Amino acid sequence: MEKLEILDLSDNRFIYRIPEELPLSSSIWYVNVSKNGLFGSMGENLCKNSSSSNIKVLDMSMNFFGEVQQGLSNCTSLQYLMINGNNFRSLPRGIFQMMQNLRVLHLQNNSFSGTLDHGIGHLSNLVELDISSNSFTGVFPDVFGSLGKLEKFSASSNNFNGALPTSMLNSPSITTLDLHNNTLNDPININCSAMTKLRSLHLGSNKLYGSILHSLSSCKSLNILNLGHNNLDGQIPESFKNLNALTVLSLSRTNLVNLSSTLKILQHFKNLTALMLSENFRGEQIPGDAYFQFRSLKVLSIAYSELRGLIPPWLLGCNRLQFLDLSRNHLTGTIPLGFNKFKYLFYLDLSNNSFTGEIPKGLTQLQALIDIDISLLGTSLGFPLFSTGIDGATFRYNNIISFPPTLDLSYNMLSGTIWPSFGNLRRLHVLNLNENRLGGSIPESLSGMKNLETLDLSHNKLSGKIPESLAQLSFLSKFSVADNELYGEIPMGGQFMTFPSSSFERNNGLCGGPYIPCSLQQAPVDESPSEAMAVFGPQFGFGVATGFVLTIIVCFMSGWILPRETTFKYRCFTSKSSHHD
Repeated sequence: MEKLEILDLSDNRFIYRIPEELPLSSSIWYVNVSKNGLFGSMGENLCKNSSSSNIKVLDMSMNFFGEVQQGLSNCTSLQYLMINGNNFRSLPRGIFQMMQNLRVLHLQNNSFSGTLDHGIGHLSNLVELDISSNSFTGVFPDVFGSLGKLEKFSASSNNFNGALPTSMLNSPSITTLDLHNNTLNDPININCSAMTKLRSLHLGSNKLYGSILHSLSSCKSLNILNLGHNNLDGQIPESFKNLNALTVLSLSRTNLVNLSSTLKILQHFKNLTALMLSENFRGEQIPGDAYFQFRSLKVLSIAYSELRGLIPPWLLGCNRLQFLDLSRNHLTGTIPLGFNKFKYLFYLDLSNNSFTGEIPKGLTQLQALIDIDISLLGTSLGFPLFSTGIDGATFRYNNIISFPPTLDLSYNMLSGTIWPSFGNLRRLHVLNLNENRLGGSIPESLSGMKNLETLDLSHNKLSGKIPESLAQLSFLSKFSVADNELYGEIPMGGQFMTFPSSSFERNNGLCGGPYIPCSLQQAPVDESPSEAMAVFGPQFGFGVATGFVLTIIVCFMSGWILPRETTFKYRCFTSKSSHHD
């Protein structure tokens, strides 16, 4: 096939290795064998002859190759090389010296270790370099001055340490710099006057220290800034209000102080859509008297901060919110009315506070949990977020809409009943109401939450029976009503066959299912008379009848019963007993 230009064999089940002699035509410039099951060495014979050396695009990602061979450097025409996701362990030294036409190089999600080869500096035409999710160590080579066209550089999730090289911090071409999740330990020394095109800066989850420098405020092209989980301190400088282009800001766990001043400065960012400030401002009062305006805000997280006070009125003005996390603080008072104004709110976590009063009915009227397709909301942060579940498992979310639609009001002091209108929340996946003081019965209508995966009502004061209708929740995988005052037989259908006995324990009246067999269950001591008669009426009648017959026999044998025409007189009773004809 002498005129063949494109060879795409991706997404198949090819195994073994690429043949040593590839009969490729001199016209071919695109080769894609990604997402197969290939293994063995790569690159040894790929560009062995002159015809195959004309390949410009080579995608061998997501296979199971053994090693990268030095012969790959013979592919001197390559402009796009994708070998990510292959479990490669090492790169030959000097492999990049002859590949000076490379524009895009993807090495992420392998097992590369050791220091990054200085030879990377020979790739003078490189525009995009991704070496994230490997095991590289040491410091970055100071070769970025030779990479004059480099726009995107990602080295996240490695073991790089030390300081950032001067050539990187002065690069005039870089627009996206992602170095999060390493062990970099140096003050932040970004040179904004040189890095004039910098739009996304991700330095989260490192060991950077010092204050948030005023010089960072000069990076006026910044859209996304992530400095979270570092050893910074102090408070946000007043000069930060100059970052007019900022849309996403993460400063979680950076030892910040003065929440009131922080919010006052950040409200100047008219385009700010996501703000993460968790694990800061320890023990401070959440400002409630001021009126801050965050009209564009879609994501707000100020959790794990031991904040005191009430949910402030200005928060209800952020009516574009999709994601709100105020968990693990010391907030008090009632949950305010008006949450139904949040048309797009699909994730709300108010757990681990000290809220009292009833659950606002507005939480059962959230449109995003009723009939809005949240996949169309599309709020991207530009970096992943991590969430830890109650079982300790860590989940990575690359987009806000990847979070499961959630209402978490657990570990508060909420009272009252569970609104039947919760059943309207058809798009809800997680409902946690555990560890409160809720009473009354579990509404039958909760079966309307057709997409529910987690329902935790444990550690409350709920009474009555578990509705049979809950067995219709086919996606329900986690369920608990432990530590309540429920009685009756546990539903037997649907997902209830999979729940452990711990989901029902410490309810004195429950039986059946994986819990205590109903034949061995004792009667609950606090049932109403009508309920008791309904349950024990037949047994009581049988007992009375049996006793009556035995009494008649005893009386007859002892001569106390005398026939008088068609009437019997019962003398076995005392003189005060009533007589029956």
